[in-house]
Amino acid sequence: MLYRGALFRALNPIYAREPFSGRGAELYGGRFNPKGVPALYSSLTVMTALREANQAGSFQPTTLISYDAEIEDVFDSREEAALRAAGSDPDTLADAGWRDQMVAQGEARTQAFARALMAKGYRAMLVRSFAPGTTVADLNLVLWQWGPSAPSRLTLVDDENRLSR
Repeated sequence: MLYRGALFRALNPIYAREPFSGRGAELYGGRFNPKGVPALYSSLTVMTALREANQAGSFQPTTLISYDAEIEDVFDSREEAALRAAGSDPDTLADAGWRDQMVAQGEARTQAFARALMAKGYRAMLVRSFAPGTTVADLNLVLWQWGPSAPSRLTLVDDENRLSR
């Protein structure tokens, strides 16, 4: 599928001047990217982005940013038949034990699934958020490829250059 529209991220202010960096995900691994693979985790709504960024403890200072995106070759994990055909299922995606799997086995099942999607040429995956307080309507777009031009165009919305100050 093609995703075209707004995307949002809620960043730790320390990293606000690096809105295109997938370095943290690359260093530590994420639910849908193994260690060593950069990824940019974004949300389709502001509230989902805030919930994603503040999953533990009290709400912390956050810098909210938005992008205009046009991303081709997006895997839509909401389509259960396609999800199963690709080798996964909704329960695996939602499994809260992915970090434990990563430690014990070196790679979580969700990370292996993402790696397989990348090998098939997918640039991103549309997936529901599993952050506390979210529902099936709260969606994330996890990007494995992004840049300033097609087929994975991601443009920061910062008309007043606020992040450069």
